[in-house]
Amino acid sequence: MADAPPAKKSKYDRSIVEGPLPAAVWKIAWPTVVANVIGGLQGMVDHILVGNLVGFTANAGIGVAWQIFLVVIVFISSLFSGMSVMVARFAGAGETDKVDRVVYQAFITAVGLSALVLAPIGWFSSPALLRLVNAAPEVAAEALPFLRIMFVFSTGMLIFFMLAGALRSAGDARTPMVLGVVMTVLNLALNIVLIRGMGPIPAMGTKGAAIGTCLASGLIGLFALWRLIRGGWVVSFPKHHGYAPDWDIIKSLFRFGLPTGIQGIAMNIGGVLMLSFIGSLAQSAAAQGAFAVAYTELFSLITWTATGLMGAAAAVAGQNLGAQHPDRAEQAVHIAARHGLTGAAFLGFFFMFFPTQLLGLFGMHDPVAVGIGVQLLRVLSISGLFVTAALTFTGGLQGTGDTKSPLYISIISQVVVPLGICFVIRTFFHLEPLHIWLAILAGHMTRCALSVTRFRQGKWRNIRVEIPAH
Repeated sequence: MADAPPAKKSKYDRSIVEGPLPAAVWKIAWPTVVANVIGGLQGMVDHILVGNLVGFTANAGIGVAWQIFLVVIVFISSLFSGMSVMVARFAGAGETDKVDRVVYQAFITAVGLSALVLAPIGWFSSPALLRLVNAAPEVAAEALPFLRIMFVFSTGMLIFFMLAGALRSAGDARTPMVLGVVMTVLNLALNIVLIRGMGPIPAMGTKGAAIGTCLASGLIGLFALWRLIRGGWVVSFPKHHGYAPDWDIIKSLFRFGLPTGIQGIAMNIGGVLMLSFIGSLAQSAAAQGAFAVAYTELFSLITWTATGLMGAAAAVAGQNLGAQHPDRAEQAVHIAARHGLTGAAFLGFFFMFFPTQLLGLFGMHDPVAVGIGVQLLRVLSISGLFVTAALTFTGGLQGTGDTKSPLYISIISQVVVPLGICFVIRTFFHLEPLHIWLAILAGHMTRCALSVTRFRQGKWRNIRVEIPAH
């Protein structure tokens, strides 16, 4: 009897759906965590360089411009969440053709949105957006060219976000990490030259910061396009399906992705309104300084890690559901949550017992600001446990295709609960910084309880992800 032909080797890492789950989760998690940290540093590069080379007005201009740009880009890039759902499901099922078709349609959608939506609308609406956030005239003068350049030349950044999500969902988390490192180094080198000038290149200030960021992401985008066409990565462009838009796939991208985009906008709005409560305090300057250091900087060490584990939970759960292993999908999310809780408890120990020393690293020595910051860090040492669990279970829901539940949960827990608590206390009592910090904790506890409860209901097991045959 003739030997049976050898089985065709899958281009995807089958250990994610067949091997030990802790190793599978960690394989996706650690590069994703590193990539998130690098992504966070990307935004700091412009601030640090401009603040030192130009001045605080330019720094404020970039801060305002980034705040506006990120709200828009989070919504536009929400379609990549839909892409990640579909890529993970089809990769888990070993359906290479469907994975590549989804990736190509996400690519042309990203390019179309950048060229036809972000560029023209962003260019003409930038002055109005700066007026909307009440930017001072001197700040708006620095922010306007930065914002316009970012809107018009956002294609490379969108391609990078799309590619990182596709590779991670297909089981390759290391390549996005490497590309993120390269992009950050390029951004740093270009900004040093363009912001202050060098040789024949004149000093461009904030415009140079925007040009450097767009050039760095654009070069990575061009390299990604070449590799997707040439092949060699775990995802690529399909070879035999033409180049026209497939509206069935594009509709699915938005069906799964738009709730995530709306969720991001709702959380940003909630954050802005929370800042307004902090600004209304009697000790507003000290509270704002403590919040900027303790929540925006130090607490991001927990949220960056938790967001990385959320991505790992989404990828591993989605692939295992695609491979018809729903029990493994559920176990993967619990494993990711345990990893996250361990890290959050480790960092929370320092928040609880060494808050003064941590604040001192950022040059915070004013007694009033330090006292408020110590309060906040100790609350956050507990809050970090809840937000980490919430994010990992959110990843499980989103990765398996339930992107609507996290939207509703975020509106309740990140907007209604904390803002409602602050509003009631300010209306009937005297609002203090500790009340705001406890309202944030209540929101994180609510998000954790609702996310875990929704995931354990198991309705995600029956969500179908399909595209028609080409």
